[in-house]
Amino acid sequence: MRYAFVAEHRVLFSVRAMCRCLRIQPSGFNASLKSPLSRRAKEDARQTWEESGKVYGYRKLHDDLHDQGETCCPNRVARLAGLAGIKARIGYKCRPGSYGGKPSRVIDNTLVRQFDVAAPDKAWVTDITYIKTQEGWLYLCVVIDLFSRRVVGWSAQSRMTTDLALQALLMAVWRRKPDGKVTLHSDQGSQFTSREWQTFLNQHNLEPSMSRRGNCHDNAVAESFFQLLKRERVKRRTYQTREAARQDVFEYIELFYNPKRKHTNNGMLSPVDFEIRQKKMKQAGVYNSKAFRLEPE
Repeated sequence: MRYAFVAEHRVLFSVRAMCRCLRIQPSGFNASLKSPLSRRAKEDARQTWEESGKVYGYRKLHDDLHDQGETCCPNRVARLAGLAGIKARIGYKCRPGSYGGKPSRVIDNTLVRQFDVAAPDKAWVTDITYIKTQEGWLYLCVVIDLFSRRVVGWSAQSRMTTDLALQALLMAVWRRKPDGKVTLHSDQGSQFTSREWQTFLNQHNLEPSMSRRGNCHDNAVAESFFQLLKRERVKRRTYQTREAARQDVFEYIELFYNPKRKHTNNGMLSPVDFEIRQKKMKQAGVYNSKAFRLEPE
C-alpha cells in the first residue's frame, strides 16, 4: 500500500523523501516497480484490449490499469504488451503539403477550425462516408459534438440523399435538445446545400458553417472519427448485407466509441464519461474545460 502511494505521488514529491516519511527503503520501492504485474492485472489488460476490438495500445491499457488500482509505469506495460502480442492499430499520416481550398460560395466557414469549445451543444460537425458490403454501398452520416467528441446523431442508408443527413441531424436534435444556437459545420456536399436542409436548420436554431472547397482539414474531427471507425472496425470485417454493416456501426458507436473509447482530447476519458465529469465539476463550481483537458487524472 505504501509502495502504491509513492508510485502515485512521485511526480509531485521526491521518492526518497516519501520513503523516509513512510519508513520504507527506496531500494524496496524500486524493486516493486520492476516486479511483474499481477496475474489479474495481465488478464484485465488483455480483456480491455479485446473489448476495444484489439485496437488499444499500451498508453490506454496503462490508463485502465491505473484506474483499477495497479501501480506500474507505461514502459512496463509497453514491454509486457509487446511480449503478449498486444499492440495498437496505427492510423494513417497525412501527406506533407499545402491544403488551402477555395472559399465556400454557399455558406461562410464560421467555425474556422475552432475544434475546442467550452461547453456541450455549442458546435457540431457532420459528414458522410461509405461502407462496402456484398449488397453494395452503405452510406453513413454522423453528427459529432465538438466539446466531448460524442456522436450525438447518426444515420445509415443505401442512398446518399438529403434524407440521410436529415435523419442523423434529427437524432442529434432529439437527443440533445440544445437550449441555444448551435453552429453546425459541414462540407459543401449537395445534401448540406439543399433547401430541405437549410429549412431544418432555420427551424431548429442551427447556424450553418461550411468547409472551403476541396479542404477536408476544415472538418478534421469528422474525418478523424471516420478514420477510427474504418481502422478499428470496418476494415476488419466483411459485411454480407447492409443490415449487418448497420448493426456493426450501431455497436461501435453506441456500445464502444461513445461510452468506452478513451480520447486524449478528453483527458483519457470516453465522450460519455467526459460529459458526466464536466457536469459534476460544473455543479461543484470548479469547472474549467481547458484546464481539465490538459490536466487529466
